[in-house]
Amino acid sequence: MSDFKARYGPWALVAGASEGLGAAFAAALAARGLNLVLVARREPLLQELAAQLTEQHAIQVEPLAADLADMDVCRTLIASLEQNVGLLVCNAAYSAVGRFQDVGADALQQILAVNTAAPVALARGLTPRLVARGAGGIILMSSLSGNQGSANIATYAASKAFNTVLAEGLWHELGEQGIDVLASCAGAIRTPGYLSAQAGGEAPGILDASAVAEQTLDALGAGPVVVPGTLNKLASFMMRRLLPRRSAVRLMSNNTRELTG
Repeated sequence: MSDFKARYGPWALVAGASEGLGAAFAAALAARGLNLVLVARREPLLQELAAQLTEQHAIQVEPLAADLADMDVCRTLIASLEQNVGLLVCNAAYSAVGRFQDVGADALQQILAVNTAAPVALARGLTPRLVARGAGGIILMSSLSGNQGSANIATYAASKAFNTVLAEGLWHELGEQGIDVLASCAGAIRTPGYLSAQAGGEAPGILDASAVAEQTLDALGAGPVVVPGTLNKLASFMMRRLLPRRSAVRLMSNNTRELTG
């Protein structure tokens, strides 16, 4: 824990931290002794989480209510940071479920803004600080749905593929300067958002948010991509390496067609 704090502390910024996986990342980092900047739109949830983590771990927590779909907000947020942030966790995400032709243009733009443009803006803003430190890390949340096309969430899946490829490139580029970059390709996670969108039973390999957060943080520095969960690792290997591309698309789409808006 002390080594983790020395390399990635004393502060971490978690984007999309109000509940679910973002809150799990915040709790896991707090347990490692890092102070936190928590960013999301819903200020009451941020305030509640900040109070809880401050009491439990005797750390400093700065909750910031912000809409990360606005690139000016993203750039201003990083530029105004006074804390010595050594780790960025880009967990904020937006998904619109439904057939492509039925999803509104504004919703599609929201996916691109929150899931792709925001991580780029946040990472680009923070990278010079990390390079000056000569140490630190960036985590981009991806998804198994981004390994191949996924019907009913086509644009969301494509945005997650973007994050994986971005992380792989930055892993090589920034690794030479002491910065660890990681894409976490998670499967189904027990979060309020997932549970509300799942019409059928739980997906195979579903994990608690705390397990995903812990496994992701443990993998930081070990390579460009981690797939939390043993069953998800096997599924990822099969989908990416063994099945023909069109078969992988059909198989994933059979699972995602059960999702509801």
